[in-house]
Amino acid sequence: MNLSQKLSSKNFFVFNLVLIGIIFGFSLALLSFSCTSPGSIARAQVAAAPTVVIPQEALAMAEALQTVFNAVAEKALPSVVEVRTISVQRRQQTQPFHGIPWDFFFGPRGERNDGPGQEREFRSRGLGSGIIVRLADGMYYVLTNSHVVDGTSEIIIATRDGREYPAEIRGNDRRRDLAILTFRSNMSYPLAELGNSDNVKVGDWAIAIGNPLGEQYAFSVTKGTVSAVGRTGGPAGNINDFIQTDAAINQGNSGGPLVNLRGEVIGINTWIASPTGGGNVGLGFAIPINNAKRTIDELIRAGTVSDGWLGVLLSDLNRDMMLALSLTDLRGSLIVQISLDSPADRGGIRTGDVVTHFDGREVRGTNMLIQMVSNSRPGDTVVFTVIRDGQSMNFTVRIEARSDTVAAENNRLWPGISVVVLSEELRNNLRLDSDAQGLYVINVIAGSPAASMGMQRGDRVTSINDIPVPDLASFYRVLRESTDRELWFGFIRGDNNMESIRFRR
Repeated sequence: MNLSQKLSSKNFFVFNLVLIGIIFGFSLALLSFSCTSPGSIARAQVAAAPTVVIPQEALAMAEALQTVFNAVAEKALPSVVEVRTISVQRRQQTQPFHGIPWDFFFGPRGERNDGPGQEREFRSRGLGSGIIVRLADGMYYVLTNSHVVDGTSEIIIATRDGREYPAEIRGNDRRRDLAILTFRSNMSYPLAELGNSDNVKVGDWAIAIGNPLGEQYAFSVTKGTVSAVGRTGGPAGNINDFIQTDAAINQGNSGGPLVNLRGEVIGINTWIASPTGGGNVGLGFAIPINNAKRTIDELIRAGTVSDGWLGVLLSDLNRDMMLALSLTDLRGSLIVQISLDSPADRGGIRTGDVVTHFDGREVRGTNMLIQMVSNSRPGDTVVFTVIRDGQSMNFTVRIEARSDTVAAENNRLWPGISVVVLSEELRNNLRLDSDAQGLYVINVIAGSPAASMGMQRGDRVTSINDIPVPDLASFYRVLRESTDRELWFGFIRGDNNMESIRFRR
């Protein structure tokens, strides 16, 4: 083999060696890539991320608060119960397909009492919550909402340990939407610890406990804050001022407790405000527990609550009233009707008086005054401070027991008519001339003296007992001076000047 051939062989060998090396290296790269999963790439990226250090001091504070919530739940839950109800109604059975015999679908009726025209029994179930507040001689007493048990035929109390007990209604206070139930058991259940709702402040933590949206969510705990106090509204006829909270409250929570960070009951969850009337939107309302304490005692003792009665109809003030009566602000409550021979009447209070204080306590509005009077015990002597003709005056009144029958006697309401000033807006709505006179009658109470005198809504009062009453202040002043004798109104109806029938007390 000559030299050129030897060099060629050597180059070929080197070339092959380099080629094998390239192929081997490429194969190793492919093998390495195929063995590297997306997860491992992600882990590599995570590993490369900067380390986040949680501030230990802040974490310790958060965990400490969390243990408080744990403790609150552990303390409050055992005294919470489910209130399961069954309501039975009897309704007349109707024939489902008019003109087709009942027997065609359901067979011969025979002796069955289920044909068209016959009554059938319909059963509906309900669910609420309650708290155990008292134990005496093996009898447990449960506080819940009146609306949870109103009209029910059967009540079952279910405790958190899974036991169920038949229960009965001991007493009902519909004006405060509270009821007391009883059940017997040999088991030992803790009593709820009642706090002081007068100490509740906006921004406080609030924990709601109950059985929302059915038994599968029983004994749920939600937390939030107290978003307002002293709220009014809610179900018709309810005289409570409410604690407002954004702790989630839903149907089934009614009657359950709202508790503070000490595990003390500060309220009884009662209703929610929702645009759809359905689920929670952060507007839940609870009856302050201080409103319930006296009710608990009286319902357990007597089964009923004896409310105080003053004998007046009240109205909140608006700016027009404030200006017309020369008041300095909108606090207080205006007496628009007074029941003849009532505690208020005998004590010297008159229509047109604005009550500003009740035994020295400021009256901020009508709902507050109703609560104060209702919570008074029959026989209590109370000093009412009122504004009359721009002057502050005191009247001592002896509160009586409220009777639904007496309170509903419209023929005792004096005078039975409510009027407002003819504002420019009202004149425009009524299409009256700018010089139109009189105080516009917005309400006439059926069966009242004003109704018996022939007064109607839409009349415009111009005088009382022939004395002109061009404004609201003079209307109440003349009416007050006429309380002890006969009364008649001069008024305009349509385009006619008229005079009412005379009424004598």
